[in-house]
Amino acid sequence: MPLLLDAPNLGEREKEMLLQCVDSTYVSTAGPFVPEFEERFARYLGAPAAVAVQSGTAAIHIALEELGVGAGDEVIVPALSFVASVNPVLYAGAFPVLVDVDADTWTLGIRKVHEAITPRTKAIIPVNLYGNPCDMDALLEICEQRNIAIVEDATESLGGTWRGKPTGTLGEFGCFSFNGNKLITTGGGGMVTARDAERAKRVKFLVNQARDASKGYYHPELGYNYRMTNLEASLGLAQMERIDFFLQKKRMFARIYKEALDGLPGVALQKETPGAESAWWLPSITVEHISVPELQEALRERGVPTRRIFSPLHTYPYLQKHAPFPCPNAERIYEQGLNLPASTANDEKSVRRAAEIVRTVLLEKGAHE
Repeated sequence: MPLLLDAPNLGEREKEMLLQCVDSTYVSTAGPFVPEFEERFARYLGAPAAVAVQSGTAAIHIALEELGVGAGDEVIVPALSFVASVNPVLYAGAFPVLVDVDADTWTLGIRKVHEAITPRTKAIIPVNLYGNPCDMDALLEICEQRNIAIVEDATESLGGTWRGKPTGTLGEFGCFSFNGNKLITTGGGGMVTARDAERAKRVKFLVNQARDASKGYYHPELGYNYRMTNLEASLGLAQMERIDFFLQKKRMFARIYKEALDGLPGVALQKETPGAESAWWLPSITVEHISVPELQEALRERGVPTRRIFSPLHTYPYLQKHAPFPCPNAERIYEQGLNLPASTANDEKSVRRAAEIVRTVLLEKGAHE
């Protein structure tokens, strides 16, 4: 089997659960698997409640809506992330403020957050980029002092922890993605975890078109069709049975890359935030002495797939006005950064071979020891 970058790990149990769902005829948003998946996911994280939604993007959007974020409000977002971290702020009618990330951990720069806060700041969206948790102690202190809400973007960090607490359980809301390349998948889909179970009930109401079922099809306010399907939830339940195994493999792969690449001049692996344990969704490096496209091509020729780091958000035309300060770290990480293969469908031997190929190519291109 060829080396896989971030493909899902699917097997017989997933097929069994999908067929069970199909046979039940409950393949849309009704059916028993959605509430079971929500309960099991909340229990796994130790969260008071969880609400299944259609995507990680929907999770962030609905969390902002429940917090009352809207016109005139500002929301701080790191400049280095997938675009789904910032678009929901615009959906809500608020103004995203993009700030630079830490040079080593690639997560929200705490000093930059201080500089970006204004009286209009309503929320902060810390992104646990590529599985690496942010410095949540510092953020929680800032937010408690200023009465600012935290919507934790844990879409890439399921399984990661901050001082032993699971990511996605530290803010008012945590947001997860189950896209096909994530630690576990439902094909699409996402989840919102809530610190307050009553707020989770409100989120559940909003994602179901704000329907008051006691009156039939009655919708007293604006809602959203953000529901997960029973079919997706059946796949999620099967994946949950192997989540710890998947997480162990991710962390093993990160150790393999670290062992192979440590000490190469001009090469740096993304660093875990002190106090955090990364989920290592995608182990990632920066390289100073070779262009990323050239490195990608050399690795592709030897059977190692890779992926570029996310483009800095402030470089997109519609977001350029949203970065009040320079973001040199985000720009450098993008220019020099690369995601390495970490699909849990790979085995240890194939990843060790990939790590050695990466090391060999880097040495050939000038990363002399």
